[in-house]
Amino acid sequence: MTDVNAALTAELVGAGLDRQEARWLIEEFVPANDLDAVLALRAAARRRLEGEPLQYIIGHWPFRSLDLDVDSRVLIPRPETEELVDIALCELAKGDVVAPVIVDLGCGSGAIGLALLEELGRRGVAASLVATDESQDALTLARRNARKHRLNASFVHSSWFDDLDTSLAGHVDLIVANPPYVSDEEFLTLDPILRYEPIEAIVAPDARGVGGFGDLAIIISEAFSWLKPGGLLVCEHANTHRDAVLLAARAGGFSDVFDVDDLAGHPRVLVARR
Repeated sequence: MTDVNAALTAELVGAGLDRQEARWLIEEFVPANDLDAVLALRAAARRRLEGEPLQYIIGHWPFRSLDLDVDSRVLIPRPETEELVDIALCELAKGDVVAPVIVDLGCGSGAIGLALLEELGRRGVAASLVATDESQDALTLARRNARKHRLNASFVHSSWFDDLDTSLAGHVDLIVANPPYVSDEEFLTLDPILRYEPIEAIVAPDARGVGGFGDLAIIISEAFSWLKPGGLLVCEHANTHRDAVLLAARAGGFSDVFDVDDLAGHPRVLVARR
């Protein structure tokens, strides 16, 4: 670390910032010891000290092999969702699909679908991706991330399946989703930093007597008709939703259904095969 960076790190830590976060901000805002950028660095540090997520301040964040642009229009990519991509890739490989059709519901920044496209492409698999979101702002950012990584995808303004081209029905190999799954009541107990993220991407209505299950109930009940035989639904959910997602998937017509724990040992990802 240079003397300049050491001094800046000490300044930011002294102001109350975490040391690792201070180093990340310095790397982002003061490249090559550019002292003219110190004012921008201090402004960024003030935003962080006021509670804004580091990822939004920096403006991009890694998700698997991708560096994704992120801001307050979309959720911040999280490690649990990286695990969902691993699960989807593993299950897709079992079907030996040559050119899979993938639908990413509620795509946000595009993290899940674009990571799948990129990693399948490196394996020589020519997948096609249709990504949906109810937020036009999120779709704008997802398109930017696709261009940034030179990945070809179609983006559709849609609430879940509502405005998907009906020609896809019965022809999709993989549906992936990280929908809202936090109840209003639970949201009030969570880290206040979540209030910087779009609440519509976090909080879902209750359904079937289960808190925050409303969007999951819609996705699971409608997914079967969009998948081809052997097609997969891979969906993230709350750690309290295991029984509800398994029940909903079986009621929705899926016979091959199981649920996967995340690396912290919490129920997290539903896998259902048609």
